[in-house]
Amino acid sequence: ARFGHDHVVASRHVQGWITLGTNAGVGQLPPPAAGRPRADLSVALDRLTVDEPALRAAAGFDTQPSAQDIAGTRTNMLDKVLQAERHPRLLVQVRQSARAIFGAGDASDMEAVITLHGVTRTLPVRVALEGDRNALAARGSFTVLQSDFGIQPFAILGGAIQVQDRLAVRFELQARRFTP
Repeated sequence: ARFGHDHVVASRHVQGWITLGTNAGVGQLPPPAAGRPRADLSVALDRLTVDEPALRAAAGFDTQPSAQDIAGTRTNMLDKVLQAERHPRLLVQVRQSARAIFGAGDASDMEAVITLHGVTRTLPVRVALEGDRNALAARGSFTVLQSDFGIQPFAILGGAIQVQDRLAVRFELQARRFTP
């Protein structure tokens, strides 16, 4: 933020599916085209948290906003910026080859189709994956411009205090096999 302070926004309620493809496992590359691995994820914006102390410390921030400031930031973010009543979810879709998921190396370049604020954009994302057919962990980071999604960054006092357009996004996802 300009003439303000940085924030950490988090979601602990990501829902969705990660499909590794028909019989797609570490030793079975690549799976049939019809069974290409994919991820379909959804985040309810009204479940986002702002400035959890542990996450601020992990991000290297040495200050903690007051509970009142956090509540105000969250309200402004959901109502004025994200317009969460009108656009309640963030959607992410990733389609990828099994070789990219289970191939050699620690990280893969993937394309994420992200829908936010009623606008869909495709962004490159570098993702480190670990796991097998029963559990999968994904970690990565990327930057995004709010304006690319039709969002005007929050500003008050004629722009003296404003949120930067470019946001840094870091994620850690844990998925486990669904057994009906």
